[in-house]
Amino acid sequence: MTPAQISTRQGRNGHSEELRIAAQRLGSGVDRRRFLTVTGAAAALAFAVGLPAAGTAAAAELDARKITEDPFTLGVASGDPLPDSVLLWTRLAPRPYEADGGLPAERVQVRWEIARDERFSRIVRRGSATAHPEFAHSVHVDVDGLGSDRTFYYRFRAGSWISPAGRTRTAPAPGARNSSLTLAAVSCQAYHDGYFTAYQHLAAEDVDVVFHLGDYLYEYAVNAVGGARKYTDRVLPDHFNRETLTLEDYRMRYGLYKSDPDLRAAHAAHPFVVTWDDHETENNYAGDTPENSVPPEEFLLRRAAAYRAYWENQPLRTPQRPTGPDMRLYRRLRFGRLAQFDILDTRQYRSNQAYGDGWKVPGPESEDPSRTMTGAAQERWLLDGWKHSRARWNVVPQQVTFAQRRDVPTDAYKLSMDSWDGYPASRRRIMDGAEAAGIENLMVLTGDVHVGYAFDLKKDFDDPSSRTVGTEIVATSIASGKDGSDKPASWNNQTQANPHMKFYNGRRGYALVTLGTEQARADFRTVSAVTTPGAPVSTAGSFVTEAGNPGLTPA
Repeated sequence: MTPAQISTRQGRNGHSEELRIAAQRLGSGVDRRRFLTVTGAAAALAFAVGLPAAGTAAAAELDARKITEDPFTLGVASGDPLPDSVLLWTRLAPRPYEADGGLPAERVQVRWEIARDERFSRIVRRGSATAHPEFAHSVHVDVDGLGSDRTFYYRFRAGSWISPAGRTRTAPAPGARNSSLTLAAVSCQAYHDGYFTAYQHLAAEDVDVVFHLGDYLYEYAVNAVGGARKYTDRVLPDHFNRETLTLEDYRMRYGLYKSDPDLRAAHAAHPFVVTWDDHETENNYAGDTPENSVPPEEFLLRRAAAYRAYWENQPLRTPQRPTGPDMRLYRRLRFGRLAQFDILDTRQYRSNQAYGDGWKVPGPESEDPSRTMTGAAQERWLLDGWKHSRARWNVVPQQVTFAQRRDVPTDAYKLSMDSWDGYPASRRRIMDGAEAAGIENLMVLTGDVHVGYAFDLKKDFDDPSSRTVGTEIVATSIASGKDGSDKPASWNNQTQANPHMKFYNGRRGYALVTLGTEQARADFRTVSAVTTPGAPVSTAGSFVTEAGNPGLTPA
């Protein structure tokens, strides 16, 4: 049976009947994390049926000259820059709101080129790649042999169609004594909560790389007028007005999000380094435990679908391609001798949230030493990487608030069980590992909470006078939470309860961080509204921290 035939036989919750039955057969008495890959039936469940075949079994080839509509509606992107290479991405989708993107189940040859100039008069590399229907006609090209620390321009061609041009940049050479690096941190872009105006401004910023810290899309329904966007010039299809569950659902939702012109502009302007949080799959899931009570095989099918669609729609290399419900997303990037980035996945391997999740009084369950946010393998990988780091700044892009965050300034405080506060033993192991490795300039980048925070990381959060060992910059959301406010309702309580909190703002936007040899600077860039388009951008706060002397002070 072909992938196209399988996709038309939908069972409960919309999943392919064959995949669902295989899951039920394997879901009893088998480790749920691995059951999708243990037998031939599991191979089908792991979407191996959807991998490009070879030889006579391969999908037929479509003559790209027969494509009559613009296939580059989702734009272009680049990601994970290395000193000599960068990953280029596009996805062919003449009709992005449709399950098949408007193309038949046939492979398409796509040409690409990368140049030193915007006019493409100095081409440095060119080639071709296959857009496979099994991967939703996405294209991932790992272009190597490039010079380090240089700007390049790239584009794709399919038949007579030419994509928009993108701009990207390689990382500095491993031993380079680079003196400055500017990054942007972004997160949480709920389409139904407003326009992606912040991306319009970010596209015009002078940054070397953008870190997306999770919630690239949301699984929730989007109505015909785009929720808070309140469209009057278009009507979105009914199939968006339901929660995403199946591979087709997730693919179409990426089609909706990536059709946004401001998001496309930011991707075209800068290389992105992406990691997910929960909403790319389901709100507040933990490892293989779903938010709601559904059979384990159903959730892992959903997770496999979500992970597959995530890889298809992001500028990620082949090592990140998922196998069923598992995907190795944590990875390390180095930018000369100035910065090492350890990108974490705090969702796939974590213990289930204590006390049923939410804001709760901490206790023996949340403080259990065996609880983990990262899983043992990822934790070892992080700590071992710090032991060998020679970078001036060690930066950890990840998802949920790392610093302690009490809700009220009294002894009756509660903590968020979904953040690192719900996993304090795991956080202590990370902080002890940084200290043991001699990491002097630790910076954590965070998303998730739809506000901008700046924290000093303390040796002991319960003792305000204890040593400051690092900083945390929390990027607010692009759109999630709608317009927000400069001082949310919890502003007074949280600023009083957490003396290590140096900044708190509830508008939408992004964070800019400039790393230098002597100091790092963080600028919190915000827009006044997202429920109406075109709002201007301003700086809500700026802070610096000195190299070798952690702690944030106003700039």
